[in-house]
Amino acid sequence: MCYIADGRSGACDRYANEGGELVRLDPLTILENREDTPLVPFLDREWDGEIVSGEDTFITAVGSGTTYPDYKPAPFIVASKAADADMITVVTEGIFSYCGAKVKIDTDRHLGSECASVRAEGEVIGHVTTSEYGSQMLSLGGVNHLTGGSKKEGRATCNALLALCNGEAVDMTIDGGADLQITAGEAPVVNGQPEERMRVGCGSATVGMFAAQWMGLVDEVVVVDDHITGVMSEHQAGKVIGWEPSGIRIKGRRSTPGRYFQVAEPGTGWGGTDLTDPLTILDTWQEAKGARPGLSLLMVSTTGENAAYYELNEDLVPVQLDMPDRLLPSVRRIEENCEPSLASVLFMAGAGGSLRSGVTENPVSLTRSVQSRLTRVTVGGAPVFMWPGGGITFMADVTQMPKNAFGYVPTPALVAPIEFTMSASDYAALGGHMDYVMPLEDALRGAKGRQNDHILSGQRAERRKPGSPWPVTRADARKETSE
Repeated sequence: MCYIADGRSGACDRYANEGGELVRLDPLTILENREDTPLVPFLDREWDGEIVSGEDTFITAVGSGTTYPDYKPAPFIVASKAADADMITVVTEGIFSYCGAKVKIDTDRHLGSECASVRAEGEVIGHVTTSEYGSQMLSLGGVNHLTGGSKKEGRATCNALLALCNGEAVDMTIDGGADLQITAGEAPVVNGQPEERMRVGCGSATVGMFAAQWMGLVDEVVVVDDHITGVMSEHQAGKVIGWEPSGIRIKGRRSTPGRYFQVAEPGTGWGGTDLTDPLTILDTWQEAKGARPGLSLLMVSTTGENAAYYELNEDLVPVQLDMPDRLLPSVRRIEENCEPSLASVLFMAGAGGSLRSGVTENPVSLTRSVQSRLTRVTVGGAPVFMWPGGGITFMADVTQMPKNAFGYVPTPALVAPIEFTMSASDYAALGGHMDYVMPLEDALRGAKGRQNDHILSGQRAERRKPGSPWPVTRADARKETSE
């Protein structure tokens, strides 16, 4: 339904009209299983260059185009060999209205209350969800934000998702909370400040990990944490190594010994609390239970970013002093054990629509094949986590995908690559479009399927991401061979 004048590109910059031919503008991306991969350009239908082939080459759907609304087979249905087994990969760019991103932000800082709205361009594009160990979580996008609200909300949601999934920086605000800049695979920026590290553990865990290292160096240790603040002399870790009582008292809800909840409000201060002065969580010290003048106290956050040293005066009031040299290595050890803070973006979508018809004449057979693990799903060659239950619902790490793997249509909806790989016998059994299968070598030479009403602008090669599994596994092939 998009009219493209000759010599111009369409609204979403995915297709162009060149002399009456519909051209997919982005090059078809070939994944290669080797360390150093140069770009390999070619002129469509005339390229005769060389490229690695066989088991070390995988055609992704990036740049493949689509046959949406999928009344005919997918753009590429290619046959290949893996460990002497015949394999089929069906390649298409899916148009996803039911999609979004799950964002993990490694920080203890309070970003916003659960269910608080997340905004981009002033529009609500998602919400804050439950925090995880050392990380805050956002749920962004989804069909309700893409199509269920105003046009402006849909466009803002689509813009943010597209940028996030393509590895670009996105500015967001949380109602009643923080300003964020999120880039997949990079440190999150919170209120203009890049995060450096995630916590080593909660306050209780930190006490347990470093109890023996603090023994004999200080009389009391308090690890300040928004969730579980740890107190060494009361904690079981301190008890079992013979830590003496200190007479300390903590304001907060006591859990098991040495573990306190709700010592302060969430915030961007010490240990993810709103504290700038950690002494505010201390009540009066009890002389009858071990408090004495000169008693030493270390207060530290779960990242080691905040640390202070005190000694009790004659009135049993903590007085801050310079950090003794004997305690500096233990504070640095906390920092050393904290992992770098990153923002992780997982693309999430449901492939339950018509794109299945591009794979088989009986769409539910593809769903069942995926659920039975006979068919492997990849996104731009990247592995996916497949949700159990009905449908084809998956998540994938966008940093494992080729550059600029995502596009959009003005629906608004995201366009994402998706590949289905299975044995040739399984593909035939699920009612696949066997008449449209082409050899991998032909596709690598620039040939296109006869079902395509568009031509390709070229090819580019990209090597497999380090640590990412190869899309066509030899284990699957050996299984097929043995059967």
